[in-house]
Amino acid sequence: MSRVFKVVFAVAEASPLIKVGGLGDVAGSLPRALRQRGHDVRIVMPQYGIIDLEGIPSSGQGTFTLPFIGGHESVGLTKVVLKDGTPVYLVGNDRYFGRKAVYGEQDDLERFLLFSLAVIEVPKMIRWQPDVLHCHDWHAGLVPALLKVAHTNDTFYSSCGSVFTIHNLAYQGWFDDWFARRADLYQYLPPWDDPAREKAYSFTALGIYHGDAISTVSQTYAREILTPEYGVGLESLLQRRNGSLFGILNGVDYENFAPSTDCTILANYNIHSLDKRVGNKIALQEKAGLPANAEIPLLGWAARLVEQKGIDILIDALDSLLSNADVQFVLQGAGETRYQEALKPLESRYPAKARMFLDLDFSLARLIFAGCDLFLAPSRFEPCGLAHLTAMHYGAIPLVRYTGGLKETVQDCAPDLSRGLGFVFEKYDADALLAALHRALIAFRRKEEWRKLMRRCMKANFSWHTSVQQYEALYEMAKRKALDKGR
Repeated sequence: MSRVFKVVFAVAEASPLIKVGGLGDVAGSLPRALRQRGHDVRIVMPQYGIIDLEGIPSSGQGTFTLPFIGGHESVGLTKVVLKDGTPVYLVGNDRYFGRKAVYGEQDDLERFLLFSLAVIEVPKMIRWQPDVLHCHDWHAGLVPALLKVAHTNDTFYSSCGSVFTIHNLAYQGWFDDWFARRADLYQYLPPWDDPAREKAYSFTALGIYHGDAISTVSQTYAREILTPEYGVGLESLLQRRNGSLFGILNGVDYENFAPSTDCTILANYNIHSLDKRVGNKIALQEKAGLPANAEIPLLGWAARLVEQKGIDILIDALDSLLSNADVQFVLQGAGETRYQEALKPLESRYPAKARMFLDLDFSLARLIFAGCDLFLAPSRFEPCGLAHLTAMHYGAIPLVRYTGGLKETVQDCAPDLSRGLGFVFEKYDADALLAALHRALIAFRRKEEWRKLMRRCMKANFSWHTSVQQYEALYEMAKRKALDKGR
């Protein structure tokens, strides 16, 4: 490590304060891993009304006022310190953040515009000059643009670089000319004669266009988004920035997700006491109202109910499987209404085999990791995916589609189960998924080989160790670019 960095983590969610999905896990664990390497990492995020600070040390840091869409908004700043010592600065504004919703509001563009403007002001407010602004997903995508354009002559940021990390390109924070005029965003778009301009009407596009370095959460996904199939309209802009685009695999927080100490599951166990794991399977079956039988293969799912996750092919494959095989399926997930409605008939048709928990319940997700035999991730696309990696650490065998981070982390099992970490299919259709399921169920009957496969999955190391070093190199690049430009 050549340099110690002072890094702002600008992000919309961070566990344990607030978590909606994998982004919250990453923002809750990567800063700690970086701090363990000696870096001074501080998180900046909105202070949503749903955040409960009871029992967490906190202190007011004052208020400041920002020009905002033809008026002004007052912003309060609260500092909290997580148990691991990571400082978090919460940006407060009752009008935009004082609610229960993290995402999905009609005024999300305005909310995260205000957040981005505040991110730039927070280091000044606390008199702490960062080396790098590390901005995550579209919610902070405007920050690199603000740094490069609006603050190009700001001596406070003269040597500060920016890193923009794409966790999921499917969500971009698109805006139109009407919003661009209201929010004065034209100054951040590419020039009128630049072909990239028409594709740059999103916070994500601006982060890509202006970021000193761009990363995404697996090497495979970094390659995939350069193509029309995965680029969501930004492939030409990403191709232009290809020299500054890097894939860095997400890591699992093994301190937080450990079957030997997890207090949310029924029975704790480790790689040397796998017999105890069956207690979690029985507990999951009982919670789901399914016959409690350790010999029945139990398939699990814990993910958002969105198109990305492959629910359409999952439903078709499960309908065929449940009608012909002695298997069980338990799902935990919240998301789009159309998918919730499509899943309910499976439960009504197979009441002794299928149970859907259609809500956000991270404790139940952990029980699924610890209790299911097969963990399903048949994604249409998957930037990285953390659920299957966590499930593997809990001894569940992943069944995944060959895409993105799933492709990078799960090697297909050999026919005799002597090699590999799970069951992989490539073509995105229900028949290919069903064939993989049948292959896995045949393997499940070979108890000794299956047990060795479980141990192999639990031993697989997807910690932050390697990825943190890659982020250090990325910070070095961003810092060097800032110094070269004399920002």
